[in-house]
Amino acid sequence: MGYIENKLEETKKANDSTFITSLNLKRKFNTIYIYYDKTTLNINTLKSVSKKVFDNYFELKFSEIEKTLNYINSKTSENGYPFSKLYLSNISIQDESNLKANLIIEVPKQKRSINNIIIKGYEKFPKSYLKHYLKIKPSQVFDLNTIKSKTEQLNNLTFTNEIKSPEVLFSKDSTTLYLYLEKTKSNSFDGFLGFGTNEKTSKLEFDGYLSLNLTNNLNYGESFSLLYKSDENDQKTFQADITSPYLFNSPVGADFLLRIFKKDSSFTTINQSAKLHYQINSRHKIYGGIISTESNNLLTENITSTITDYKTQYYTFAYQFLNPQSYNLLFPIKSKVYLEANFGKRKTSINSEKQSQLTIDVFKIFNLNQKNSFYFRLNGSNLISDTYFENELLRFGGINSIRGFEENSLFSTLNGVINSEYRLQLNNSIYIHSITDIAYFENKTNNIKEKLFGYGFGFGILTKAGLFKFNYANGKTENTKFKLSNSKIHLSLIATF
Repeated sequence: MGYIENKLEETKKANDSTFITSLNLKRKFNTIYIYYDKTTLNINTLKSVSKKVFDNYFELKFSEIEKTLNYINSKTSENGYPFSKLYLSNISIQDESNLKANLIIEVPKQKRSINNIIIKGYEKFPKSYLKHYLKIKPSQVFDLNTIKSKTEQLNNLTFTNEIKSPEVLFSKDSTTLYLYLEKTKSNSFDGFLGFGTNEKTSKLEFDGYLSLNLTNNLNYGESFSLLYKSDENDQKTFQADITSPYLFNSPVGADFLLRIFKKDSSFTTINQSAKLHYQINSRHKIYGGIISTESNNLLTENITSTITDYKTQYYTFAYQFLNPQSYNLLFPIKSKVYLEANFGKRKTSINSEKQSQLTIDVFKIFNLNQKNSFYFRLNGSNLISDTYFENELLRFGGINSIRGFEENSLFSTLNGVINSEYRLQLNNSIYIHSITDIAYFENKTNNIKEKLFGYGFGFGILTKAGLFKFNYANGKTENTKFKLSNSKIHLSLIATF
């Protein structure tokens, strides 16, 4: 507290358990003037701990001395001097309430840098992730605190975990960093079964999909996904997606996609894309590439001009942000942002027309406490063109869009969906939730503007076999020109292997 000259005057025993003492505090020192060498200490470090910093000294409150010296020593350590020492020398009285002293910093002549990185437990861990994902590489200035914070990000990867904190072996001429990792199950199989009543036939109809994701089976961090979907509207979707990160040990990766969509006997649409992505850090990623689309009219008699053969080619740019919460097995991603913009042309046998498409997909979990949370998601797309064909419209609706409606049953030129859930975790493996969805869409081919509503409930159970999910939702809209009412039940199992 600054009473460094205090003296114990007298101690008396009052009884068997009580002593009375007299303490002479004497004068209190409020401030210390610390003189430093500018060649060994960064002035910006001092400005973060003191408001009064001058060319050769700075002022501190007496009560902040120890905390400040520890902070300066930690900043010195971050610059590659883990064995640095500092202390105050020549402490003397400046005046009645202030002290002065010299700050002495002892550092080795040579900085410590990482000479070697050894991985224990998962020796085949892709080394490109050390360099570009964690930003840890040999010859880098050694700072253990920074390394610990970076390696914690490994738990955000689906194919590996850090089993204990990194360790360091110091020798006279080298510094070896040891990382302790394990390979985890990262492949997944996802499927759901949906059923509801057909409004026209009053019969029970089923729909569903199968999704297979293979991750890091070659120990390069690569991923391959396969999707097949069939729904009651006689729509079929096949999609294959390959991602290869850090090509040739560079920060650039590649993404390739093939998607085939068939609408009963009306038309087929084939989408192909090739993108390059750059991983800025563990959370941020940017994309750039080309998307091509070809659609063909399957009708033998073209009774409608709204379905037409066409080809499009877009230049695409995208940004992705992921904020994980790896401690929560049920909800491992806390927030996500995905923005995409496509610009190009659509060509038919008659003419060519400029088009653009914008897409947004954002969600965030607001954790109220360990058991209660709110989930909000906003996703939407806008196709901007002078004219539109039926076979190029945006399709939405279903379990991954607005719940309570049939899969891909809604066609639009613009759509936006807000999903919200109140979630209650009963324990680490079971949760229940509400469903409240709102959507707005426009279809300029038939001048429809409509609001949709979905509401219901669901639950999820995390088992050894995977995550089992049940959702019941009722969807409706009220419009004299466009009226829908539907109820859907979805059963889903996400298995990891």
